[in-house]
Amino acid sequence: MRFQVAAGDGGPFAGRVVVTDVVAERVVAESDVAGAGWTLDVPSTWSSSLYRASFHDARPETPAPERDAEHEVWFVVRAARPAGSSAVLVSVPFPTWRAYHRAGEPDRSIYYAEQPTRAARVPLTAPGGGPPPERWEEPLLRWLHRTGRPVEYCSGFDLHDGAGLLAPYRLLVVNGHDEYWTAEMRDAVEGFVRRGGNLAFFAGNTAWWQIRLEDDGRTMVCHRDAATDPVSAVDPARSTVEWSSSPVDRPENTMTGVSFRQGAGAWGDGMDLIGGETYTVRFADHWVFEGTGLRDGDAFARGAMGYETDAAELDWSAGVPRATGRDGTPRSFAVLATADLRHWRTYGQGGWATMGVFRLGAGTVFNAATINWGRALHDPVVDRITRNVLDRFSGAVPVPRWHTIGPAPGLRALAACEGLLFAVADDGRTLLHRELSEQNLPWTACPPADSVPAPELRCLTAPREASHPMPLALLAVTDRDRLVYRAAVPGPAPWLPAGRAPAGTTALAMCDNSLFAVTPHDNGLHQRPAGDFNAPWRLLGPAGKASALTVLGARLHAVSPDGLLTRPPVLTETPFAPWTTPTAFPPVRALTAYAGRLLAVTEDDRLISHPGG
Repeated sequence: MRFQVAAGDGGPFAGRVVVTDVVAERVVAESDVAGAGWTLDVPSTWSSSLYRASFHDARPETPAPERDAEHEVWFVVRAARPAGSSAVLVSVPFPTWRAYHRAGEPDRSIYYAEQPTRAARVPLTAPGGGPPPERWEEPLLRWLHRTGRPVEYCSGFDLHDGAGLLAPYRLLVVNGHDEYWTAEMRDAVEGFVRRGGNLAFFAGNTAWWQIRLEDDGRTMVCHRDAATDPVSAVDPARSTVEWSSSPVDRPENTMTGVSFRQGAGAWGDGMDLIGGETYTVRFADHWVFEGTGLRDGDAFARGAMGYETDAAELDWSAGVPRATGRDGTPRSFAVLATADLRHWRTYGQGGWATMGVFRLGAGTVFNAATINWGRALHDPVVDRITRNVLDRFSGAVPVPRWHTIGPAPGLRALAACEGLLFAVADDGRTLLHRELSEQNLPWTACPPADSVPAPELRCLTAPREASHPMPLALLAVTDRDRLVYRAAVPGPAPWLPAGRAPAGTTALAMCDNSLFAVTPHDNGLHQRPAGDFNAPWRLLGPAGKASALTVLGARLHAVSPDGLLTRPPVLTETPFAPWTTPTAFPPVRALTAYAGRLLAVTEDDRLISHPGG
């Protein structure tokens, strides 16, 4: 590495340089420096880490300007062989550090945001550009080192052309305050996750502004105003404004799950507030909270908020927060915890913090949604959550593909239809419903039809489409072996007759205009045309000891003592075969499928979900 150096008066520099591994907090090199340049040959023995080179003038009285951060150069040493020592890559937010450097100095910084004298272009070769005084990133970096967790490092600028860099890793960690992103950075990171990588944000105010790199990467551009950015007229998607603003209209929520748009900020005197704020648990049964002992409604992570947080737009109408998705937050986003920070409006911006997790393509994203997460790692709960995320996302522990999406107390049957999930309660007569969502939403009883006693139901199913005269509806078998159906609506609807079921039927499914039923007393799988209520049932052969039945991907799937079984919906004696799955199938008592996912009720009353592939 080649450094250009000069004394405070612009003349030749004479002094020393000390190079420190910031993460390990140890000096790794010292050297005398004289003249206008110094070269550092990075030894192959140096760890991938964050480093600081501090230049100290040899004169007795160092001019004041040389005592500020401009006599420091911060840099990252990447791994010579990416992922050679760790599957985890930690990004250091150099673009944001550069954005805040010399804040308030006319034409030298892109801050402050509304000052007319702010710069739209700042050179990346200028002195300084290290972390701000708050040092948001360092606590997590040092915790990683202290706990002996191997990771490798890169600069945020490395992500600008980062598809190849990211490819060998299983997890990218974004930490602290990482506010400024190029389109290329987002493309690389989102592509990494969609192809099966994982992404953990222990950060807040993430990807709020779009920037560009120009002059062969030597200049960072951020106009903050589409009207003054010349690119807006020819390529509006690359205009340097907030990602969620016009004309870009690419909300960061699609990558992060949350945004500062719904988040909160407390600056100046408001900084005194952040140490007392906490998160409130909203989904304690989620794997992120495993081993914490937390319950829904508990407070945790005091002091983790930082001065800026991110959040998703939420709907609280069900009593449990659910992301609306109107702000770009993905449909699979599960709200894990929230912090109500609306009182911060006195000091900056009132809003919320929303911790959550969601799927993006073949990968998974976790977001702590706050700048100051690392400073709360002394809290055993924050420590455990961080370990849970890192262990699962890095592949350090086996990852079951089933995951909990809510409670299922005593439910005996499941069916999914037209965007709703229905269940039969343990009394056999109460029909329940909830939205099909990754969120731990409550179940609500469907009101019974007026003056019509509800039948006792053994099993439940719903087809993909109607089979005339059988409409698209919920189908069930009663305790008297009668086949009945009703509209798949949350309101009252009568159960109507649809013929008889084989005696003792306990599982039912419909596929390719055929009904399939399981009778446990003879381990039989039976078939009947769905639209002919009077047609006889035909025995197709053994049912594999199935206790529940559903259809996914035009195949029958069955729960049995041997796990999950499958067979095509053919009308010949074709045995069930084990379903190929990389993880063990948990003991369940009810099964259904919808939109490519299997859903089941476990023996310990959890509603779980699994991708059907």
